Amino acid sequence: MSSALYNISTLEALGVGATIGGGTALLIAAVRGFPAKPEAAKRDAGDVIRFLSTRAAVATVVGAVVLAATRWPTAAVASGVLIFFWNQLFGGLGAERAALARVEALASWTESLRDTIAGAVGLEQAIPATARAAAPAIRENLHTLVDRLRARMPLPQALEYFADDMDDASADLVIAALILNARLRGPGLREVLGALAQSSREEVDMRQRVMAQRSSTRRSVQIVVAVSVAVVLGLAVFNKSFVKPYGSATGQLVLLLVIGLFAAGFFWLRKLSSIETPARFLHRAARGGAVPEQRGGDPR
Repeated sequence: MSSALYNISTLEALGVGATIGGGTALLIAAVRGFPAKPEAAKRDAGDVIRFLSTRAAVATVVGAVVLAATRWPTAAVASGVLIFFWNQLFGGLGAERAALARVEALASWTESLRDTIAGAVGLEQAIPATARAAAPAIRENLHTLVDRLRARMPLPQALEYFADDMDDASADLVIAALILNARLRGPGLREVLGALAQSSREEVDMRQRVMAQRSSTRRSVQIVVAVSVAVVLGLAVFNKSFVKPYGSATGQLVLLLVIGLFAAGFFWLRKLSSIETPARFLHRAARGGAVPEQRGGDPR
């Protein structure tokens, strides 16, 4: 009996050691990076792989530590999954700030475009003139738009692809007004752009208030998760007799049910702290076929 227990303990120790070693190796490889690729698409794929490898390595190490401390495979797997999907469950603040910066930059560019058009300048001349002073959040997309115009692409079609590049419902409103003006050449564009810029400013104020209110919910979720995990790990390490029933197969099934209930609660809280944006209505460029990619500069 003691020999069997010794063999089981030895196998567990080897498994934990191999997991920790593999996770550490993945983490070191992710931090050091991978060879650079010449193509932009391969660089993007390498960045995604590096990011996922880093998170997978950290999740593996955390799962191995939990397994060594508790000897509960269910808790180890749940801890690794929690670390891997941490941003999806409790993050999102960075994406909300990026969307807010994009709307604010769009409002500033719309105002600049309105003021430039006031000098009796057409859209074909006003767009390149305002792109140079645009905010960083939309500058790259504007430069791509300017490159397409320099490549003699019709303005309405270039604006449609610009809407796909922006991929934002607020931008669709501004771009739709520009497309209509480019096709019909009617008056009143300045007034329309002024009203759309004011609407974007009001949307920025609304999103700021929503972010301030939802930040408390996001912080509460993180506190609940941290306290729950700390209590469970603390009992498993310092009061093993209290959680001894979880060491059996039946206990692991019960623990799996408890973890599932916690996961459902976390997803529900995540849904409460997320913000729903209106759907886009400009998708004509996405259905029109492939777009000739412009690399920048003035093609001749």
